[in-house]
Amino acid sequence: MFSFFKRVKTVVGSELNAMLDKAEDPVKMLDQFMREMEADIRDAEAAVAKQIANEKMLQKKVDEAQKMVAKREEQAIKALEAGNEDLARRALEDKKAQSATADSLKESYVRAKQDADSLRAKLDEMKSEYNQMKLKKDSLKARAQSAQTRTKMNRAMSDIGGDQSRQGFERMEEKVLRFEAEAETSEDLRSSNRSLDDEFASLEKNSGVDDELAALKKRLGQE
Repeated sequence: MFSFFKRVKTVVGSELNAMLDKAEDPVKMLDQFMREMEADIRDAEAAVAKQIANEKMLQKKVDEAQKMVAKREEQAIKALEAGNEDLARRALEDKKAQSATADSLKESYVRAKQDADSLRAKLDEMKSEYNQMKLKKDSLKARAQSAQTRTKMNRAMSDIGGDQSRQGFERMEEKVLRFEAEAETSEDLRSSNRSLDDEFASLEKNSGVDDELAALKKRLGQE
């Protein structure tokens, strides 16, 4: 009954390492261990309550037997005072029997009280150990959660700076550079085409002016 949390003590030792090796969730497992410890405490409390009830029952019987011893003695005195020696003798005989019963019950009561006191002390020790384990559990849970968070962050940072991500950025950079080069080339072609068109337009414009100038000279007789 009172194993002082043997299961939990074992787990905190070798089984904790095995648990971590199996990649079990430490937070969930610690909560499970605490529930098991709480169940042990409830069982111990029930056993202590039962033992205390047995102690009180024996104490009550001892008191009743001792009261009967005193009663039979008083009755023996009354019988003698009344001149009834036979009745006094029977009262004293029953007194002797009640006294033996009281002594036997008292021995049982003393043992029951010692057992109850021992169980109380063990229960107090269990509760004290449980509180210590609870504090340790909270600390371990915080450490486990912190470690998991750091692991996730490190993995995320590793992925950000990883070869695959870096190669992806390099490919995108090359695409952007290619797009920019294509845009500049298209602008150059457009500028080139625009200049050529402008020259032809200017040529056509100059031809019109020259014709008009020749006609005007002819009319003025300057040819």
